[in-house]
Amino acid sequence: MSLNHQKYFSDLVAKLLDGSITKPELDKLLNFFLNNQEIENWPDHLGSKEDVQERIHEKIRSQLDFDKKEVVKVIPLYQKSFFKYVVAASVVLLVTFTVFFNQQKTYTIVAAVPNKIEVGTDKATLTLEDGSTVVLEKGKTYNDENVNSTGKELLYNKSNSDSKKVVYNYLTIPRGGQFAITLSDGTKVWLNSETQLKFPVHFIEGETRGVELVYGEAYFDVSPSTAHNGAGFTVTQKAQKIHVIGTQFNIKAYKDDSNIATTLVEGKVEMEFANVKQNLIPNQRANFDIKTNKVKIAKVDVYNDICWKNGVFSFEDKPLEDIMKVLARWYDIEVKFENESIKKEKFNGVLIKDRKIDEILKSIKNSGIINKYEFKNKTLLLK
Repeated sequence: MSLNHQKYFSDLVAKLLDGSITKPELDKLLNFFLNNQEIENWPDHLGSKEDVQERIHEKIRSQLDFDKKEVVKVIPLYQKSFFKYVVAASVVLLVTFTVFFNQQKTYTIVAAVPNKIEVGTDKATLTLEDGSTVVLEKGKTYNDENVNSTGKELLYNKSNSDSKKVVYNYLTIPRGGQFAITLSDGTKVWLNSETQLKFPVHFIEGETRGVELVYGEAYFDVSPSTAHNGAGFTVTQKAQKIHVIGTQFNIKAYKDDSNIATTLVEGKVEMEFANVKQNLIPNQRANFDIKTNKVKIAKVDVYNDICWKNGVFSFEDKPLEDIMKVLARWYDIEVKFENESIKKEKFNGVLIKDRKIDEILKSIKNSGIINKYEFKNKTLLLK
């Protein structure tokens, strides 16, 4: 368990015990606990996993009384017997922790998963100024004059040059991949599957530092302007430009999406689109519709948008169609719905990214969401 996960989990447990936890947070806590039964680096100050389990169970049983009629669909994407009695004892008071449906539907099931479908891993392609490419992958290092790779992250050297020439490289992450990069100014960027970033090898001292998210999803931890003589930082994505003072934020802009979603975690950004400028504050997401040039800003739980970089996909009230897009990118498969009626079914769930696709599909099957699926080579058919 990463330090970020430890803190997030600790905060939710604290909220549960003091009675301030909300229903969505409770859903997330139970799913997160369910999916992390074998984690290492357990937060010692919480006590043993067994003690936490018992405290959660007792709190639910004795104090929580959420609306029993409200039905929230939850995908328990990884199950262990360790937590079974909690589910059984809590089902009366907490229907959100088990799987119920507004409409009684049964869909079909069955199928062998091809061995060639593998879990995503660290891999990318670096394209240099002259057009040559370097394949980067887990377990293999790469070293050059200005940059080196650890096999999971690309590290550019800090510039000592007075040159005014800007030289660009591209980092492309394929389907089934992920990678990180630290730019020459110290800014770190995490790149999700099917993503491309255009960036300068070195920034010009005193001038605005600019990169382009060509497509895909990226999380930015920007080196502050105070460390660069006041020089700001911009991220361009199609018709949108983000002006940064020094901050952390996530941008999701895949090629098959007509929407650009920007979520601010901390700091300050000014967004510019269609000649309109809009500031974001932490815990807000801006959804910019490219087709209509309209933007909607809402307060969100940023964890759902950024946890992918720490090995987790979190789904909250997401249609099955959107969940399958995420799985398709990570496992490098194609997904087709032969039963169109299940596309819009919404669910909550937590996916640990290192699970094999057959584990995920079995969990979805066991939840009752679908009743039949079939693989044809690397295409998953949902029937």
